[in-house]
Amino acid sequence: MDENNQKDKIKQVEMRIKIAHVFLLCLFITAIIYLFLLQVADIRHYRLKAENQRYSKNFIMRGQIVDRKGLRLASDQASYNLYAHREYFDHTPGELAGILSPYLNIDKKTITDNINKGATVILLKKDIDRQTAEQIKKLGLREISLDKKNERVYPQDELAAHVIGYYNPDAATASGVELTAKSKLEAVDESVKVQRTPRGDIIYEAQTDPVLAATPQVGKTVTLTIDSAIQYVCERELIKMITEKQAARGAVIVMNPKNGEILGYAVYPRYNPNNYKKTPAILLKNWTLSDVYPPGSTFKTLTVAAGLESGKIKPWSKVPDTGKMKLGNWTIQNYDYNKHPNPGMISLVYLLEHSSNVGSANIALMMSAPEFYNILSKFGIGRKTGIDLNGESSGLLPKPFQWDKSRQATMGYGYGASVTAIQMVSAVSALANNGVRVTPHVIKYSPEEEAEKIQRIQAISPETARMTTKLLAQSVANSKSHINLERYTVAGKTGTSKKPKEKSKGYSNALYASVIGYLPADDPQLLVYVIVDSASAGGPVWGNTVAAPIFKEVANQCARILNIPPDKNITE
Repeated sequence: MDENNQKDKIKQVEMRIKIAHVFLLCLFITAIIYLFLLQVADIRHYRLKAENQRYSKNFIMRGQIVDRKGLRLASDQASYNLYAHREYFDHTPGELAGILSPYLNIDKKTITDNINKGATVILLKKDIDRQTAEQIKKLGLREISLDKKNERVYPQDELAAHVIGYYNPDAATASGVELTAKSKLEAVDESVKVQRTPRGDIIYEAQTDPVLAATPQVGKTVTLTIDSAIQYVCERELIKMITEKQAARGAVIVMNPKNGEILGYAVYPRYNPNNYKKTPAILLKNWTLSDVYPPGSTFKTLTVAAGLESGKIKPWSKVPDTGKMKLGNWTIQNYDYNKHPNPGMISLVYLLEHSSNVGSANIALMMSAPEFYNILSKFGIGRKTGIDLNGESSGLLPKPFQWDKSRQATMGYGYGASVTAIQMVSAVSALANNGVRVTPHVIKYSPEEEAEKIQRIQAISPETARMTTKLLAQSVANSKSHINLERYTVAGKTGTSKKPKEKSKGYSNALYASVIGYLPADDPQLLVYVIVDSASAGGPVWGNTVAAPIFKEVANQCARILNIPPDKNITE
């Protein structure tokens, strides 16, 4: 019995061994089949994945930015970083340094010391030009590699810096047109992909086009509305006055009011976009888009237009001007009260010529708060203009239910609302364009793009715009202001306003001096806005003494550049 049990147990063990053999054989055959499918049939598509890892898009350079006449303002320039890879060394550090030293303009010892620091990958030099990089490639050194990158250059340096902006390829940050036109600057007709080795060399296949593979792709060119000659004049005259008056900052904006094209846009302080990394952030900001301030007497142009549009006054109307008036705890007084304490009933031309605060306040009070508010809103006060630059703020126009009599009155002469410089340009441009406010822009658009991006808003009626223009032109013609040009009829207004305190309520002793005007008055082709912040030297600070001289030079030079025929008889 024991012998039979022993035989049964042996048979069971043998059976189990046979089953294990069969199982292992099946497992082995399955593994062979799977490895065949994996490595030969490539059922997991590893071959394709490996190829895709070697594929990369060809080098894309951003397109150029040019002015309206084709002058290059920004473009890409290829540069290279040179690395040494210790694991591939065929030469000693000293030998490698000796080979590279003549090409890098770095002495042999400095290169040797750099290599001997012990890093696996050693950066030998940054920003090598293309010609030098090609010479180094021809050396055939296995232990080095060249990393290609974009370098953005601005050949005109500071010119129109706040319009063009800057581009940082390392951090993918930008400002100005470099940011707002990003998609176009980086757009290519066809994206070319090529296979590369780990060192970045192209793997040429039968289907690889050698020309396309080796040629960098370039984005689209962006053309600006800026005229560099006008831009230069704006910056030169602005800097001259700011230096003379020791002002904190300033701006000059020149626009065609009929189509919204900005021809010149000078902002001070300015910076060089080639050195933007070393520039303080405060200088990189375009304050004319972001910072708000009380516009002062230039706002009277809109007050008079609103009074005419609402029907509360006519061009021949006379309004009361007592020289001083009190509303609650607020006293409104004309700047020339000591000389003209009680002008009486004044015409609208007199109001604009003598910049009457009381007269403007009375016009504002003739309208209801919602009535005045709605017209100012149509002028774009309290709203972004939609300019194609980043960083624009909306300004400040309080809702009419927040107005009391004193606020409504002060609104009439430019203290109840806060605006940006570009807002004032946009608002007054409607007076020069038959009441139509066109979106200001710095990029030249195709007809299709313009239909999508540029708005035309009827702010006031054409009749109101023409009446206001005539009143402004007559007030300038009657004055001895610098904006009364010899060859052109100008419709415009100067302004001076107190600068609000930054950390508390109330106003400081600093002043904004400004002027806005357009010419020729009967057929405006040019609108010029000038603002100077905190002039502190060279006599009294008024719009007429600080901003108007800039206006005169800029307007005359721009009219010459644009070949605008004079509309005045010069022999008079």
